[in-house]
Amino acid sequence: MESIRDKVAIVGMGCTHFGERWDMGVEDLLVEAAHEAFEDAGIVPSDVQAAWLGTVFSGVTAITMSPLGLQYIPMTRVENMCATGSEALRGAAYAVASGACDIALAIGVEKLKDSGQTGVKGPAIVGDNPDGSSAIGSGFSAPASFAYLGTRYFHHYHLAPEYGKELIARIAVKNHDNGALNPKAHFHNKLSVQQVVKAPIVAWPLGLFDCCGVSDGAAAAIVVRADMAKKFRPDPIYVKGLAISVGARQGVMRQDYDYVHVEENVRASKMAYDQAGVTDPRKEISLAEVHDCFTTHELILYEDLGFSRRGGAGADIEAGTFTLSGELPVNTDGGLKCFGHPLGASGLRMMYEIYKQLQEKAGPRQVKNPRLGLAHNLGGNAGMGIASCVVLGNEKS
Repeated sequence: MESIRDKVAIVGMGCTHFGERWDMGVEDLLVEAAHEAFEDAGIVPSDVQAAWLGTVFSGVTAITMSPLGLQYIPMTRVENMCATGSEALRGAAYAVASGACDIALAIGVEKLKDSGQTGVKGPAIVGDNPDGSSAIGSGFSAPASFAYLGTRYFHHYHLAPEYGKELIARIAVKNHDNGALNPKAHFHNKLSVQQVVKAPIVAWPLGLFDCCGVSDGAAAAIVVRADMAKKFRPDPIYVKGLAISVGARQGVMRQDYDYVHVEENVRASKMAYDQAGVTDPRKEISLAEVHDCFTTHELILYEDLGFSRRGGAGADIEAGTFTLSGELPVNTDGGLKCFGHPLGASGLRMMYEIYKQLQEKAGPRQVKNPRLGLAHNLGGNAGMGIASCVVLGNEKS
């Protein structure tokens, strides 16, 4: 199978402020993100030849993008749960790589606060699915599902519960430290380990500060052929690897699922690394944006993505490996935990941070001498998911 490495490049990106955007409708968020991307790329809307819109719950279609000034071109709405923003990028990247178009827009949006929901709703019991189907439902909430990852990880690797709770608290503290440096993040409050540990419990070991917030927001990318990228800007960012892995609900159907890894994460990262020519992610990836919907998931992601050895994530957390000044900074913009999680926009928001970091335009969050960045999403629950991994680089091989 042919790799997408260096076939396409991102030459412009935009991202709104994430948060409780009572002042903005879906169209307003789309316009804000898209026009930042247009300006960044030095193009006008009429230059775009095709567009992909990612959204999950906002109930909009491609025609919702009409305020962007796009006229009479192919426009497609896509959805892949929490990996929806990455799915929009995948559609745009594949179209450009295939030669179907030269300039494409990928954009993701979600307007969740107006719904009144305090979290992402899921099927409550088997057979009670939102689409009316009789497929197997998860039977538990998202926090409960990701709590299993924590309790099982602590048991499997013989960690005292109090110690394990402190480890995941350090992840929340790190991400809030980073997000406090980002003007577009939903939250700007720093936390202490004790604040996280003592917060009200949602689903043990997850407390209030271990769970990401429900947010509104949008993010966008302009994708072009790699051989024309420097006509738009001197510092384009190249797509090195792009993979999505969808499981068959094996984790929730099998009694022997270990709950200390997510197979979709492992497989998606391996596919993306193979495309990008990455053989040692711990050494070769300069920074990563990962799907920290809950701190327990970021904990196991260090191992699923090859940053830590199995069972070794705790030692790396203690060593500060994943902090802004550490060996491999993770969630430099605050992650889902602090930046916020409007589902359709999150994947592209992650790429926005990688894009800025690789151009060395991330301000006080800037990582030293970055070369490759990884953006990772997981849609669904532990044992039943859709994982996306995108590797971006600032040099063409």
